[in-house]
Amino acid sequence: MALHDTVARVTDRIVARSAASRAAYLERMRIAGDRGPARAHLSCSGQAHAYAAAGEDQAKLAEGVAGNLGIVTAYNDMLSAHQPFERYPTLIRDAIRASGGTAQVAGGVPAMCDGVTQGETGMELSLFSRDVIAMATAVAMSHNVFDAAVYLGVCDKIVPGLVIGAQAFGHVPTIFLPAGPMVSGLPNDEKAKVRQKFAAGEVGRDALMKAEMAAYHGPGTCTFYGTANTNQMLMEFMGLHLPGASFVTPNTPLRDALTIEGARRALALSALGNTYTPVCDVLDEKAFVNGIVGLNATGGSTNLLIHLVAMARAGGIILDWEDFAELSDVTPLLARVYPNGLADVNHFHAAGGLGYMIGELLEAGFLHADTQTVAGPGLSLYTQEPKLKDGALVWEDGSGETLNDKILRPAGDPFQPTGGLKRLTGTLGTGVMKVSAVASEFHVTEAPVRVFHDQDAVKAAFKAGEFTDDVILVVRFQGPKSNGMPELHSLTPLLSILQGRGQRVALVTDGRMSGASGKVPAAIHVCPEALDGGPIAYLQDGDRVRVDAVAGTLEILTDGVMARAPAQPDLTANEAGLGRELFAAFRQNCNGATEGASVFGV
Repeated sequence: MALHDTVARVTDRIVARSAASRAAYLERMRIAGDRGPARAHLSCSGQAHAYAAAGEDQAKLAEGVAGNLGIVTAYNDMLSAHQPFERYPTLIRDAIRASGGTAQVAGGVPAMCDGVTQGETGMELSLFSRDVIAMATAVAMSHNVFDAAVYLGVCDKIVPGLVIGAQAFGHVPTIFLPAGPMVSGLPNDEKAKVRQKFAAGEVGRDALMKAEMAAYHGPGTCTFYGTANTNQMLMEFMGLHLPGASFVTPNTPLRDALTIEGARRALALSALGNTYTPVCDVLDEKAFVNGIVGLNATGGSTNLLIHLVAMARAGGIILDWEDFAELSDVTPLLARVYPNGLADVNHFHAAGGLGYMIGELLEAGFLHADTQTVAGPGLSLYTQEPKLKDGALVWEDGSGETLNDKILRPAGDPFQPTGGLKRLTGTLGTGVMKVSAVASEFHVTEAPVRVFHDQDAVKAAFKAGEFTDDVILVVRFQGPKSNGMPELHSLTPLLSILQGRGQRVALVTDGRMSGASGKVPAAIHVCPEALDGGPIAYLQDGDRVRVDAVAGTLEILTDGVMARAPAQPDLTANEAGLGRELFAAFRQNCNGATEGASVFGV
């Protein structure tokens, strides 16, 4: 199938827009690649430091004849998604040693959980933790003794941070090794109902705790389709995972086999062999377009509008939200996974998963088929499924059809003809809405606003019974420069209650919503943010606003709003406590959400 005209046009526009910065980046990577790893050129003292704890691998490392694999890990045992990584270094070292090479843990990066910090002070560190992870990755790889690298990460800011860091070492062949989702527990929709009942005062904390523990009950990624699992989808669509690796559950023979093969494959892609494939050649403009198409076709996390922009810029590629919007307008929505449906990612995987989706989108002309991947040339490799046969890992063609059309649909009969995200522009600024889970009757909301400067004030007003009519809740001074752009997911239960009462309700914010945001319309990431003097800073209670995901507009309907003085809140409470004081430089020097909300430039 020929490439869809819009996909081709958007790709060409990105290539042209990025020409100078991409060329400069690739030149830096070619120079670094020509120099190669410094292992053989280190002083004897430097080499001794690098190999001192390598045990039986010391001789191989000192001789410099075997490939050395670097492992960058986001392991900790508080995060269920990252706890399985505890076993990975041993699996990898043993497998690489058996193949005649060596492997070392190059370093660790932090990994925080947005689920733990929702509605808490720690959430104000979340977005910028991505840039910290990128810098920690650079520290880990800075010893420059590795021929290839594998990256162990799953969740919200971890994978984007690792990708940004990996691209600073774009001359190094790189594979991402996931941990997989936890096995299914309490269905996500049942958990959400208990949350709403708790918010309404209908059940106590004991019932809420029981439901939450039944949903989050073991090692692996949370099973809803939020940012963590959207990250895993992207790594497959963009060719950084082995085919079919994303949603295999932890601590199973197939998961271990994929981990071992991923490590072996990474070293096989090094300059020591005949298939040198640096990560800068994998993550090109076409790969990022494929990722955006995957984001829309799956109804993925809104967080990736920020992260993909930042990830692309790390490789000299400049994405614009207009690119996302145009691709969303033509990309069919092929999946219904909670909160866009009732299924979880395990059900999605069983129904055909990413292999089926990639095959459908390739056949319909929505993906670039000719990308370079860690599995080899061509994205069609990712229509295959990994299997263990007689103890050996093999890839076989998938069924080529959906096994549950309530979860997965063919491109010719999608759930809806357009993607899961909608860009909104107008007199209130530029924002985005995740529309894949919002019922069509709520795609347009026009109402008076109530204005708040933090989510706790919204909760207090709700408990006081102040929201009795149609209302658009404006929560501002939540952008990256104000307080680190926290997610406001803890508002979801009360917003759902208001909507369930028959009220027309929407959220407008310069902050973020969870990657699992769903049924309530939310115009988020609004730029310019309030602290930058954006129009959102001029709103007052009672002003009328229209949020229109059909026309793609975000409009102030009240006259004279911009003639007022903007709000000037006291933000000193956001400057210190639980580490926030250490992130002042990030808040002061980051760019806006449309540019990735990052401290890094192009």
